[in-house]
Amino acid sequence: MNKPKMATEKGVPSNSSLLMLLDQIERMNGEAMLRDTELARHVTAKILHLIQTQVKDFCFKMEYRYSRRYYRSEFSSDPPEKSGREIMSKGSGMEVILASLENCRDVQTTLNILYILTELLSVGRGHRVEVFISKGGTGILFQILISASKESPPSVELMLQLHSLLAKVGPKDRRFGVKARLSGALNVTVNLIKQNLQNTKLLLPCLHVLRVYSSNLVNAMSLGKIEGVELMFKIIGPYSKKNTSLLKVALDALGALLKSKTNARRAVDGGYVAILLALYQDWHRNDTRCRHILIRRGLLVCLRNITNIKLGRKAFLDADGMRILHNSSTECLPVRTLDPLVNTSSLIMRKCFPKNRLPLPTIKSAFHFQLPHIPAGGPVAQLYSHPPGVDDVVDDSDDNEEAEADTDTENDEDEKDDCMLKGQLMLLFLCGFLFRNDDIETDLNKLYPKRSLCRPFEELKVYERFFLELSEDFQGYTLKGPKNTNSMSSSASPSSLSASARSPRPVTVPSAQTQPPNDIPTPSSQEDRSTTKGHETQQSSSALTPTPSPPLTPLDLDNIHLSKGKKEEASSPSDGDKVIEKELVSPFECVSLEEKEDLNVDASERVRQEGSPISATRHIQSPLLLGGIPTLRVGSGGSNLGSDCGSEGADEEGGEGGVLEVPDTARLLPLHNPDLYVEMVKETCSVPQYAEVAYPDYFGHVAPTFKEPLLERLYGVQRSKIFQDIERLIHPNDILDKVVYDLDIPNCPLAIQVRKYEYDLVLNADINSNHYHQWFYFEVSGMRVGVTYRFNIINCEKSNSQFNYGMQVLMYSVQEAISGRPCWVRTGTDICYYKNYFARSSIAAGGQKGKSYYTLTFSTSFSHKDDVCYFAYHYPYTFSSLKMHLSKLEDLRTPQIYLRQDVLCETLGGNHCPLVTITAMPESKSSNHIYQFRNRPLIFLSARVHPGETNASWVMKGTLEFLMGTSTLAASLREAYIFKIVPMLNPDGVINGNHRCSLSGEDLNRQWQNPNPELHPTIYHTKSLLQYLAHIQRAPLVFCDYHGHSRKKNVFMYGCSLKETVWQSNISATSSDLQEDLGYRTLPKILSEIAPAFSMASSSFVVERSKESTARVVVWREIGVQRSYTMESTLCGCDQGKYKGHQIEGDRVSQSPTRWDLDNDVITIPTKTVSSSPTTYVMEEDEPSFLEAIDYSAESNDEDAEPENELADEAQENLDQLSD
Repeated sequence: MNKPKMATEKGVPSNSSLLMLLDQIERMNGEAMLRDTELARHVTAKILHLIQTQVKDFCFKMEYRYSRRYYRSEFSSDPPEKSGREIMSKGSGMEVILASLENCRDVQTTLNILYILTELLSVGRGHRVEVFISKGGTGILFQILISASKESPPSVELMLQLHSLLAKVGPKDRRFGVKARLSGALNVTVNLIKQNLQNTKLLLPCLHVLRVYSSNLVNAMSLGKIEGVELMFKIIGPYSKKNTSLLKVALDALGALLKSKTNARRAVDGGYVAILLALYQDWHRNDTRCRHILIRRGLLVCLRNITNIKLGRKAFLDADGMRILHNSSTECLPVRTLDPLVNTSSLIMRKCFPKNRLPLPTIKSAFHFQLPHIPAGGPVAQLYSHPPGVDDVVDDSDDNEEAEADTDTENDEDEKDDCMLKGQLMLLFLCGFLFRNDDIETDLNKLYPKRSLCRPFEELKVYERFFLELSEDFQGYTLKGPKNTNSMSSSASPSSLSASARSPRPVTVPSAQTQPPNDIPTPSSQEDRSTTKGHETQQSSSALTPTPSPPLTPLDLDNIHLSKGKKEEASSPSDGDKVIEKELVSPFECVSLEEKEDLNVDASERVRQEGSPISATRHIQSPLLLGGIPTLRVGSGGSNLGSDCGSEGADEEGGEGGVLEVPDTARLLPLHNPDLYVEMVKETCSVPQYAEVAYPDYFGHVAPTFKEPLLERLYGVQRSKIFQDIERLIHPNDILDKVVYDLDIPNCPLAIQVRKYEYDLVLNADINSNHYHQWFYFEVSGMRVGVTYRFNIINCEKSNSQFNYGMQVLMYSVQEAISGRPCWVRTGTDICYYKNYFARSSIAAGGQKGKSYYTLTFSTSFSHKDDVCYFAYHYPYTFSSLKMHLSKLEDLRTPQIYLRQDVLCETLGGNHCPLVTITAMPESKSSNHIYQFRNRPLIFLSARVHPGETNASWVMKGTLEFLMGTSTLAASLREAYIFKIVPMLNPDGVINGNHRCSLSGEDLNRQWQNPNPELHPTIYHTKSLLQYLAHIQRAPLVFCDYHGHSRKKNVFMYGCSLKETVWQSNISATSSDLQEDLGYRTLPKILSEIAPAFSMASSSFVVERSKESTARVVVWREIGVQRSYTMESTLCGCDQGKYKGHQIEGDRVSQSPTRWDLDNDVITIPTKTVSSSPTTYVMEEDEPSFLEAIDYSAESNDEDAEPENELADEAQENLDQLSD
């Protein structure tokens, strides 16, 4: 056949020998090649020779040679390289070569063509491999492989070249595994390996191909059936300097095979777990120069895949794998380059660590509150429906894997496709987009704000009494001059916020004499959420039986007793006389850290340090016990957990309280009065019947005069903590396992001494609940100076925490307070938060099995020997503090300020929910001024629906102080608006130390759609106020609910927008459907411009289905308030603006923990905030940068936000592996 003569271009002759040879090969394809074998050999050998000597030039010429065939034109002016790339994409040159290979039956010719392909595919960036695959090259190679295997004996050289080429092509071909299985190539390769175990040259490419085969799960199972696993164990061996490349590839292939659970079980049955451990030990011992890290890691990968099944984990433990990997990893820790080995070993050990049960008889709260009726459905109904005697701590069959079948499911889908899909979905999950879109509201009817006033106006008219300012004529008032009582005649006095029939009871004020009683724990009465869940948990409906208090002995600071528990409960009073709980002491009230030792230094001898902000002091008699009511002492001798440091010692000495030197903080804390605080405590009703006041609540808190930066996390700290936990299993004799604090009532959490200076603490669940363990507030005494103590809170539930990203716990030192520095300060080193080995039952995990709790661990040392210290998750703020602050607001009132305090309702626990009204008095009694006063727009603010978000109360405190202030801006706001404020929506939860729920055991921010007047009175009546305003056409201009956020930094807002919800969903809507006022963005936008801590980027205005029963959405949808917000304040710190890199601090000027200083363009959030967020795990890195992937807002349905499906579980597991 005559070919058109090619033009000569840039030295490329048309009579090129390469082009002629290719033409000749093309003409020989088919029967001609079979007839003239010698010519085929000669031509292909000549082509191969030219390629090997001038491969780059040949590639260009070959591509150029076939350009005219496709373009039908003379050579273009494009550069030859570009033309060549285009031709290769067409594949004409490759087609000729592949056709020749397919038709060839001569071994030598086939080898020549294979060599040619090897040279061709070795050049470039992989494009030619893709062309080769697209033209069916992989299938042709498998055909030749099958044909060659039928020869007796098969050509070793041919097999070598075929497998070398397959190893090069396989990783690029997504269907490689399926093609190999369908062609029967699996058996050929395995048999070839069996027959050539000593032929290293042939074995290496075969193992490369086997590794690619095994990446497909179905192939891995098929290879296992033909003894592929056993075959690999014949190749790998002990330490040797020879054939290390071969061993590395064999381990990679074995690791891929063991991803199949069937093969993993086969390896366990064959006893290969012990063999792998022995091999790893041998390589670890002999590879002193760390030249074979990949081999050592390959052995670990095999162990990792085997231990994915339950049998593998058991075999690993039986073979002493924990000790082997722990010891080897400990030796690797100093060498940073060995981190891949340490990380993989850590992952294996954590996976195999036997799940333990929490040291509790039940996960229910230690206290019980009898509800007026049980809800028909929901978690509370489930809690009450559990039959008695059911173990709710662990499941009957609880293992590290969730309902995992130790068998694989065969399916013809290529595993690689699945892996790529999983990888993409996992990336989406980590970026926060998976599942979130599924939650977006897609029903347009629900996205239109519609006033849904279901209740008749006659029923709502009773709420008119809370809006006297809307009808006030001020005829009996004097509007000018000094402050007068007339202007507040409608105000409720401070006492009106407490039960009038309730007779006040003296409360114990803990003393800090040099001999603070440390022997017997005394739960201190704490009403607040601030009190950790140990202090203020619910009590049973039947009051606890009073127990006479034992004689109080001097506090022994030498006995280290970690006690965790609720503050002591006063014996139950008569029905009409509910005893107060003390709010600031939490789950483990007091922890005595040392063994007994004589402390005879008098408090009066303490020397004040220079630079103390407070020098004045006053003396009080301590303690002030609950009048006539014996307090219930709990704990064993030496344990001071649960006592508010030191009251017992004073009691022992004649029953009169010792003299306590108290710093006079009045100059710096004008809104704090210790005596008034005690009076407020007496009027508070708690379930645990707390009987003591915690020092920080009594003294108050002065903001420190220094900035507290985010803690820089040391490399490997979490890994080292995990290794210390693993040592508990390896060296059980070193563990004390001594209960140092436990209440003498059923089901109470406890504190356990693990090592001499290490303690495990257990948080109590919310009342009428079996979970929500996160907030803590406990007391420690009996410490030794200069000793580093480690505290582990072992039953946290969130999957990550800001403690991994710079957040520190808060500590309050009584010695420092007495010396004139009553401050909560950030403290703690080696802080981390990670998944532990304590099993979380399916009852507590919403039906999911195989879940674990998380540990928050931190280390600290103490500066004073005779000290009593408190630790808290965040700055505590009790209900008594709120009442005290509201009372002290009277001191800020001027004649120009209208301030009224009402009692909105009584809570389930018998406490009052305050309602505050603030605005400006009218300028005169003229009709115009009265009209302007009555018609001011309303701003409705609320806070603290979640007790654990104490920073919401600090923000609210700052708001109240600012609105009552004398600044021009505050006066302008009062003159323009009427502020209706519910400063604490969940007093009972705060009082009883809950983290998220009220006494009903429910999240009150999920009850706004249909609140029950008996179970959710504060929500019911607050919503009724808003419904009343809507009925009279006075709906608020702005509604804002204050929250705290534990997983994000900065301050931000959630709002409601029809447009933004539609934009982020697949809803089809016309422009007319999306008409909406953009005013909902105004307030957040203003805040983003004037407040350095506010982040507009973190704000969201999307309406989600899971949030439809929250305050924000219900007020927007049913009341019709366009500017309805949730404002989230970080518990940690900021990563932007002037506060970047620092933990949140209070206003050091006013010493108020929270202040909105808009005059200075600054918003200061609750003094020192704390935030909890998620655990990290890194394979190659120790700790990655913070991933704010998922929106765990205060409105989230479940703070733990467990992954919802298998893919999410896998993504979370990978996150868990990121940290160490």
